[in-house]
Order: sequence, then C-alpha cells, then structure tokens
Amino acid sequence: MRTTETRPAASARTTAAAVDPARWPDVARPPKASAGRTAITAAVLRRSLERVPLRVRFADGSWVGRGGPVLEVHDAQAFHGRIGSRGAVGFGESYMAGEWDAADLVAVLTVLAGTTDRLVPAPLRPLRALWAPRRPASERNTPDGVRNTTGRHHDLPNDLFALFLDDTLTCSAALFRGFPATWDLLAAAQHRKIDRLLDLAGVEEGTRVLEIGTGWGELAIRAAARGARVTSITLSGERRDLALRRIAAAGLGDRVSVELRDHREARGTYDAVVSVETIEAVGAEFRPHCFRTLEARLAPGGRAVVQAVTMSHRRTPATRDAFGWIQNYVLTGGLPPSVEAVAATVRDHTRLRVARRDTLGAHYAETLRLWRGRFADRADEVEALGFDETFRRMWTFYLACCEVGFRSGRLDVQQYLFTKENHAR
Repeated sequence: MRTTETRPAASARTTAAAVDPARWPDVARPPKASAGRTAITAAVLRRSLERVPLRVRFADGSWVGRGGPVLEVHDAQAFHGRIGSRGAVGFGESYMAGEWDAADLVAVLTVLAGTTDRLVPAPLRPLRALWAPRRPASERNTPDGVRNTTGRHHDLPNDLFALFLDDTLTCSAALFRGFPATWDLLAAAQHRKIDRLLDLAGVEEGTRVLEIGTGWGELAIRAAARGARVTSITLSGERRDLALRRIAAAGLGDRVSVELRDHREARGTYDAVVSVETIEAVGAEFRPHCFRTLEARLAPGGRAVVQAVTMSHRRTPATRDAFGWIQNYVLTGGLPPSVEAVAATVRDHTRLRVARRDTLGAHYAETLRLWRGRFADRADEVEALGFDETFRRMWTFYLACCEVGFRSGRLDVQQYLFTKENHAR
C-alpha cells in the first residue's frame, strides 16, 4: 500500500556533507547508479514492502508497507541508489550516512531479517551475486593477514570499549539467570559464564591453562585465582597491555603470562585450553588447522573448552565467500561455523571428541541489547574520544545487526567441551 500523509518531512541526523570523505569514502560518496537502476530498485522495493509487516515513510510524506515498526527514509534517491548498487552493504552504508533512521532499529532489522526472501523477487535472486561484494584475497586469515585485519578492527582504543562494556571488560556472550536482563546484572552474568567455562575445563590448583584470545584478561584472572598457571595469547598489543595491568592489580602477575602471538605460534602442552569467541575469526579455510592446534596443545586426557558463535548450516554456502557490511566495516576475515561444520572438522581432522555442547544464543541477544543501550547512553563520551557521528552510527548498526542475528536464530552461541583421546589415531 502506498499513500501520503500530512506531516513534516524528517531531516537526517547525518548528511553526506557531514561525513568525513577521507575516513569514510564509500559512505561520503554514494556509488554512481544510473537513474534507471535507481528507479527499478525503488519500484522493486516498494512492491516487495507491500507484503511485509513494516512501514517505510519517505521525506515527501509518502509511505509504503503493511504496518509495524517504522523505517524513515530521509534521502530516497541515495537510499535506493546504494541498495541498487551494493545491496545489503549499501543498506548499511545508507544508515551510516544518515539517509534513513528507525526509532526501533532492532524491530526494523528483525522484520527485514525474517522477510529477506520476500523482499527480493524470486526471478531476481540469482542476480544477487552481481552486486554482493566478494571476499578480497587480502582478507585471508594467513598469519600476516590476520595481524593486519586485527590491527585495523580490534585495536580500537580500550577506552572506547570501557564505555559500553561492564567492569569485567568482557566482550562476549554473558550467561544470565533469566530474562529480561538489566545492566546491573551484566558483570555477574559474565563471571557466571567464565566460571562455567573454567568448571567445564576442570581448572583448579596447579592446572596448566592455555587461553587463546586474551581479551582484557578477566578469564585469565579468574583462572589464576583458582591456583592455575595461565598462558594467554592475543594479537592485540593494546589489549595485552591493559590485561597485564589488570592481572598485576589483582596480584596474579606471577601466575599469568600474556604473549603477543597468533594461535598457530603457540607452543607447549596444557591440561586445559580455553577459547572464547575467537574460532569464528579464522574462517573456513583455516578452521581445520585451528582445531588441530587445540589438539596439539592439549595434553592427553586434557580438556578444551570453546565458546563459539555459530551460523545456521543452510546459510553457510551463501556466506562462505561473501563480504557483507559487517566484514567491510567491523569484522573482516572471519566466518562463524555451523554446528555441523564444527562436528565434521573435529571428526575429520583431529582425535578430539565432543563431550558436551550447550547453546547460549538468547543470552547473547540480551548481552548485545545491554551493550547497545549503554553505547547510546554514553554517546557524548564516545564523541569526546574522537569518534564521529558516522562511527557511532556504524557501531550502533553493528550491535543491532548482531542482536537481530541471535534473536532470529540465524546466529547462535555454543559452549563446547572437547576431550582428547589418549591413543594415537
């Protein structure tokens, strides 16, 4: 349905003129799309939106949709041009540019996530590959490549993460007792998650622990407080520095070492290996090597505990080589595995055995909701750190997309317990 309303046109919070072209070239300068292509995109979208529970309003007062959460389009030409040229990547860039907004961003994205197939007419679906960016060869997760992408995307200042994470500085799914969760419960939920992982790994006095992915040191601190000896590895120099300060402040510096290295460079054997949301970053190509590393570093009879973001198996073929908005702007190089892919990799490439698997997807959705709210509440402080409006919109869109992924079931979180057979293969 399409009609008009008597209402003032909304103005974009960010305009293309306000976007720094040196920092955000693809956001500041929309792709050159022909008038015909833009018009076709607009017509296809309007026709498709008539069938979904969403309400899209345009600056001229017209609207389309069957009702539901509202998406406000401030610059229809740029909005349609970006989508017509770059698909989902263009849709995200359009949000970064302030060309559209939503009072309830998660609700809008949830509708879109659940109706993607209806938004693209069946005859046009095979053409998606024409505008869907492909993963560049430079983003392969070789040892050098992963250092480059990590430095570019994960070495954002610690002060930025401190603004929206809780006091544990834990950037992974928490484990709540119930929903909905509140901010004051987040730190306890993070400790509950960490303690559960350490319990699964059998960490106690004298346990030799290898942690793959230090974060800011909270898991290493809690493992060392149990009397374990911890070797933690990370690719982020800035996070390593803060983790070492936090470990020292806890009086545990003699029990924990934090090394700046890739997981492929780890040496020695350990009673327990723990990895929290790092295995997704290696990508499908290097996943077998990652699991062989777990096996090689684990002493016979030891335990490996992995918390991993997973993707539904049916979506894996479509995303294996894609380079979507998140890969372009936040997390390059990685690909969440499916549960089936993990099982096959472990079976075919290691002598590890899956002893237990638990699902935490709903908990990650709540964690992300709390982070997103905190980030919004502290927008002025984020700006004071030097992050412009385009970055703040990017990060808000990222957190919202991830939350929708977990709420819709497209993404999930698994806690795995792997044990190592004592005999050779």
